[in-house]
Amino acid sequence: MSKKVLVVDDEQSIVTLLQYNLEQAGFEVITANDGEEAMEKALSEQPNLIILDLMLPKLDGVEVCKQLRQQKVMIPILMLTAKDDEFDKVLGLELGADDYMTKPFSPREVLARIKAILRRTQLSSEREEKEESDKISIGDLEIFPDYYEAYFQRNRLELTPKEFELLVYLAKNKGRVLTRDQLLSAVWNYDFAGDTRIVDVHISHLREKIEHDTKKPLYIKTVRGLGYKLEEPKRND
Repeated sequence: MSKKVLVVDDEQSIVTLLQYNLEQAGFEVITANDGEEAMEKALSEQPNLIILDLMLPKLDGVEVCKQLRQQKVMIPILMLTAKDDEFDKVLGLELGADDYMTKPFSPREVLARIKAILRRTQLSSEREEKEESDKISIGDLEIFPDYYEAYFQRNRLELTPKEFELLVYLAKNKGRVLTRDQLLSAVWNYDFAGDTRIVDVHISHLREKIEHDTKKPLYIKTVRGLGYKLEEPKRND
């Protein structure tokens, strides 16, 4: 069965370009031209991925992303913008977007990004029997990489694909100090030109979900001047 992609942009030329190239690559494509229509189709069509322009009529891309995540809709989102603006990039990622591209872009690059995102999310739809040994346990944190699930204090964590991949990588390297560049290379498998703020944004997201006090984290520690490490919590910290 082909994967379904929702393309949201108010520039018809962009929609046509993306739709043609995605369909040529074997994807099913549905489209929307404003934020309200994007919300409606995201909820009704349940696409495998959303390509979401930042500047849209009615609801902008930031608001669409925010509302979907508030409703626990964790469909991967690739945000597009004509602005090469770091603030926009960080804002989009803070609201739960999985990736970010600026216009103009090549259809080949878009396809590469989409395929990379979908490869990372495929495990979430596979529910084969897995042995208990696949589980990673650190304090009250339980991670099931093959189920694409994580729990904190027995409550399931709502994580974006990038957040989950980062958490797994940190957990598999428990106790090791990992630099931002190491994390950028391991989790974002293409060149982000050393934009390590993306790492910081996702670390902040994870802390909000597994730390009782994000200013005094027990799990994800900052090692000043070096990077981050995930460790067993010391309750008397």
